[in-house]
Amino acid sequence: MTDTTIPLYSRISLDRDFPEYNLKRGDIATFIDSVPDPEGIEEGYILEVFNVLGESIDVVTVPKSAVAPLRSNEIPQVRSLEQTTPS
Repeated sequence: MTDTTIPLYSRISLDRDFPEYNLKRGDIATFIDSVPDPEGIEEGYILEVFNVLGESIDVVTVPKSAVAPLRSNEIPQVRSLEQTTPS
């Protein structure tokens, strides 16, 4: 991500996969808060994730560098939420 300030409650896209949250690069979420890194390395962003019907499905924390603002030349796409099965 560039060092652009993302306004609170903006929709963002992920720049990488987060298998622990079942999220993939390009997924869209809403930026709802930020948290400092206790080690002072990188700020974290708290994101709320919605399904295509607008229902909240998760709240996650990711590094600030993993998000990017949405751009006018991007087109969203739909993917099925893959359910992981415990090993």
